[in-house]
Amino acid sequence: MPFAKKTALVYCENQFGLVDGKTASGLVRHSEAYTIVGVIDSTLAGRDAGEELGDHKNGIPVFANLDEALDQLQEVPNCYIYGKAPLDACVSRVERFLILEAMSKGMDIINGLHQFFSEDPEFARMADHHGIQIKDIRKPPQLKDLHIFSGQIARVNVPVIAVLGTDCACGKMTTAVELNQALKRLGIKSVMVATGQTGLMQGAKYGVSMDALVSQFVIGEIENAVVQTFDNEAPDIILVEGQSAVGHPAFMSSLGILKGSMPDGVILQHPPARKFRCDFPHLSMPTLESEIQLIESISQSQVLAITVSHENMSTTETQRVIAEYEDYFQVPTTDVLRDGCQKLIQALGQHFPQLNQKIKQEGLEKVLLLAMG
Repeated sequence: MPFAKKTALVYCENQFGLVDGKTASGLVRHSEAYTIVGVIDSTLAGRDAGEELGDHKNGIPVFANLDEALDQLQEVPNCYIYGKAPLDACVSRVERFLILEAMSKGMDIINGLHQFFSEDPEFARMADHHGIQIKDIRKPPQLKDLHIFSGQIARVNVPVIAVLGTDCACGKMTTAVELNQALKRLGIKSVMVATGQTGLMQGAKYGVSMDALVSQFVIGEIENAVVQTFDNEAPDIILVEGQSAVGHPAFMSSLGILKGSMPDGVILQHPPARKFRCDFPHLSMPTLESEIQLIESISQSQVLAITVSHENMSTTETQRVIAEYEDYFQVPTTDVLRDGCQKLIQALGQHFPQLNQKIKQEGLEKVLLLAMG
């Protein structure tokens, strides 16, 4: 029987479509685990969530509050997802009240913060009273289940591609998800390894929220996720979701990804119009060139393609930047949300002959099937 998705309402007050609302945005765009039935953000009430993200209309409404959502939806959703990803890890008093109210309506709570709701006495009592579950996505495995680097990554003989970026919240996960889906549509067995709470909420089978781990185990857990993917799924290609940026002074996640997954290539996401680092208004954005140099100097990986985020850019401006990057860096460059993943798939096919052969074979079989039909 096909897997039955749970319905979910995503809380993202005052942040939907903005940097700290990236978890909600990711879930609205793609989720294998939940059917998203609405978003809560009073500043955008009445709008369509897909259109608000600059995508096509998707029929997911934005509600002013929890009461309005429950009044307008045909039934109470199975889950209430906290869909914001702020630097501070704790919910406000108002947000706390809303979580308790959602519990009282019988909704399971899905939480991506470092603050573990399941360990909060009041939340735990309320969950027990109403018979609902609290799922803390960022809660790390028990010590006995954690892994240190073993070198087993050397057994992985299919392409491993890391989708990294020049900053936080610049579209790395979106590009990884879009590429993963595009490869699957071609008949390629592509599996994505998640490295953050949003990817895990979306339903990734493999991965870990690496910023919740003790540093001793970060590299080993990424390696283990890639090796498990290889052993269990027999994939044609493995995509590893990026976090932060190699050159970001506040975070180390990208280093752990480079070391643990030992990627055969990197796709680098960049927001050309962004002047300062996300959540750090005094830190200027790095150049694309400097990030490429860092990646290629501290790893054996090469940047195979560049993807751009069109935030604060018109279509004309985006196309101009893409042409400039392709001319200067001599690698394929695209905006996957506007132009799709064709250039990325062509680049992967050129660099990995076994993948290119599979793509051609799958394409030929589809043509034959259409001819026979």
